[in-house]
Amino acid sequence: MGGIMTKFKKIIGSLWLCLSILGMSHAVNAEGLQQSAKLEQNPFDNIEQMTAEVIGIIAQYKDQYPSNEAVYFDALDRLMGKYVDFNRIAGRVMGDYRKKSSAEQRGRFITLFREGLVETYGRGLMSYGDEKIVLVNRKALKPKVRVIKVSQQIRSATAVYPLEYWVARKKTGEWKVINVVLNGINLESIFKSQFKKAAQRSSGKLDEVVDNWLKSTD
Repeated sequence: MGGIMTKFKKIIGSLWLCLSILGMSHAVNAEGLQQSAKLEQNPFDNIEQMTAEVIGIIAQYKDQYPSNEAVYFDALDRLMGKYVDFNRIAGRVMGDYRKKSSAEQRGRFITLFREGLVETYGRGLMSYGDEKIVLVNRKALKPKVRVIKVSQQIRSATAVYPLEYWVARKKTGEWKVINVVLNGINLESIFKSQFKKAAQRSSGKLDEVVDNWLKSTD
């Protein structure tokens, strides 16, 4: 499992590196930030707005990194919190064990799961390359659609990789990322399998699985 996770971390790191440029060379500007409320209602614009804000965070913290790692991770966590439904993702990662867990166990797992993702992505962002991402499936939204796939292509000098965001509409009307598939590698499936195997090794002792989650993803 360690080999799979190492490969996944490298790929998911590349995802966030690529998100930092998305075919855009300009930094976040005031007008873009003012439009963020409107963009929350459209999953395609939402992903692009997230990218613009990532660019701003990189520009702000890159020169002093890693001495400012803690505040950098905090800024990235707040950004991802606007666009990613950590609660839903973590619940799906727990799978059938979610129903067997207590509210305290679920809360603890969400916290650790979120921390692990933010730190993995954050470290990767600091060495981005020259890839570009192109949105390839923008379309009008049907009134009652609740979940939609936002498809992009990561284009480097030598290859093109498919990137898919699955984005769900909450009851509040916000669109939140609930899964990412990069070049066929499914974030939810990998972590769900990891959680299940850890639970089986511990004979269903969920406190042990939750407490050791960050260690199991090293």
